Amino acid sequence: MMKKQIYSKYDKSLIPSLPKVVFQGRIHVVISRAQAEKAVSFLLSQPILGLDTETRPSFSKGTNYKVSLLQVATRDMCFLFRLNRIGLTPAIVRLLEDTTVPKIGLSWHDDLNGLHKLGKFDNGLFIDIQNHVGEIGIEDLSLQKLYANLFGQCISKSQRLTNWERDILDDRQKQYAATDAWACIMIYEELQRLKQTGDYELVKIED
Repeated sequence: MMKKQIYSKYDKSLIPSLPKVVFQGRIHVVISRAQAEKAVSFLLSQPILGLDTETRPSFSKGTNYKVSLLQVATRDMCFLFRLNRIGLTPAIVRLLEDTTVPKIGLSWHDDLNGLHKLGKFDNGLFIDIQNHVGEIGIEDLSLQKLYANLFGQCISKSQRLTNWERDILDDRQKQYAATDAWACIMIYEELQRLKQTGDYELVKIED
């Protein structure tokens, strides 16, 4: 059996030519407290969650926006909590403070800082992928490079700088947001699998 070949650093120039990957599951947009309550009850019954946030980009100096969107994915479903509409509801605080379900993020420290600006909560069980990639010798820290390295597919970043506070998110925004959260689960589980099985060969890329 051939071992999976991974690279200590992935060549960014190769990414655009890879096949695109998008989240194939169902996406639910949450715009009321009642919806948030139902969504969180469902999410906290799951074995693992992927999380990410989006913030409206600022194109002028001195203008900063608060976190607009919290996306929370299972392997086949994603909820987009429109925080610019509903804020940190008691249900969302319950989700963020939960210590039973592992919540996987990437560069999650920055997301948490943004969420703390919306309200007070104690950090629950969060796992940051960036703290674990080094365990198998990967030096990259970006979601796009990690996904390309582990799965040979490209996550598009074309929607990142769109307006996350617009009245209605369009389908491309929803897909982008869901894909980023879901990809955190995929990357983390693959890292765990490779670490446990040793089923990989690391190609060291020198600078």
